[in-house]
Amino acid sequence: MAGAERSLVLWDIDRTLLYVGEIDRQVYRETFAEIVGYPVEHLPARGTGVTMPLAIRAMLLDNGVPDGRARELLPLIIELLPKRLAAHTADLRQQGKLMSRVVVALRAVRDRSDLVATVVTGNLKTNAMLKLGAFDLKSFVNTEIGGYASDDHHRPALVGIAQKRAQAKYGVFFGHSNSVIIGDSLEDVRTGRDRGGVPVIGIASGTTSAAELERAGADVVLRTLEDVEGVETAIAELLS
Repeated sequence: MAGAERSLVLWDIDRTLLYVGEIDRQVYRETFAEIVGYPVEHLPARGTGVTMPLAIRAMLLDNGVPDGRARELLPLIIELLPKRLAAHTADLRQQGKLMSRVVVALRAVRDRSDLVATVVTGNLKTNAMLKLGAFDLKSFVNTEIGGYASDDHHRPALVGIAQKRAQAKYGVFFGHSNSVIIGDSLEDVRTGRDRGGVPVIGIASGTTSAAELERAGADVVLRTLEDVEGVETAIAELLS
């Protein structure tokens, strides 16, 4: 199929494709204690979709770290987090889980010659690779052209980053008319709206309900990825 006919599918990771249970929060605890020097009391909210650097900054402030000191500590925590997560690699598979029928849904998208699948995630790239690798999902998405929190702290900017990387690789311009986001959080929906109307398929598999996703402006809302045909139909309709 001609390259000009390709479209870009931007998958979220956490609570859309997989769930790592308490491991992320344990990593926050370990990293905060090592860098700040005392135990964390207030952890980031669950399932918000906010990029990891912004979540860390809020965590520092919520735990009594002055603003100026928080700015100094933020890059140290960002540097240490992937190392701490890597130490829990075995735990990711043991304590985490794939969302229902996610492999079938990912394969259905990957096997379409007119679709290019990648990720846009609030994770740092190293953390994203550790999670995808733990569940053998790397073969279903082109991680080289994804958008990660290590690229930019502002999540909507990650869509543009992924689109430009995909354009450089495939020689196709990717914009709002030939890109679609699939994610579970309000931040996924806001990201689509902030990127000039990139359509969003909301998956109510996280902490955000289907009704909340609909009210936020998701173009299509599905309860889970179990309805693979529904996922394929939604992608086709939104990109038509």
